[in-house]
Amino acid sequence: MKTNIITSLLLIAAATGIKSQVAIGKTSVTNNSVSLEFSDAENKGMILPYIENKSAITENGSVIFDNTDHKVKYLKDNSWFDLSVDTTGKSDIAIQTSKTELSTAKTTIGTNTAMDSNGILVLSDANKAMILPRVASPHLNIINPAPGMMVYDTTKKQLAVYNGTVWSFWKP
Repeated sequence: MKTNIITSLLLIAAATGIKSQVAIGKTSVTNNSVSLEFSDAENKGMILPYIENKSAITENGSVIFDNTDHKVKYLKDNSWFDLSVDTTGKSDIAIQTSKTELSTAKTTIGTNTAMDSNGILVLSDANKAMILPRVASPHLNIINPAPGMMVYDTTKKQLAVYNGTVWSFWKP
């Protein structure tokens, strides 16, 4: 019992002293400027949350899959911008409609853990970024993409988003 308590306290102390950087599908991030990084080894993307009513989302920089018109959107200066372009998107949200949202279910990655945001995943560092999953030609190599999927296309060197029907590509 005493050993379990000491071990637990040591783990808590270690966790609070570590800077939050997360690698998914790999053992570590590539540099200190990264909060969240995905593996390059698989042809998989990041799926955005399916939102049916975006009126409560007020945090600029939020990125969602808007299920009302099947488009990937981001919030900038309190206005929603479309990243999907194509209007033929589709999705099936039957799996989530019977669920009750847990308002406290969210994760913050970064050193600013006091940041108060309504996001489900919040990257709180002011000097770190998220590196999207990187896939060569996702429209050819992701066999069964999900609506709201987002990746970085390493072949075209641009952002790719899937609206449930077609991929849209964005290049600055």
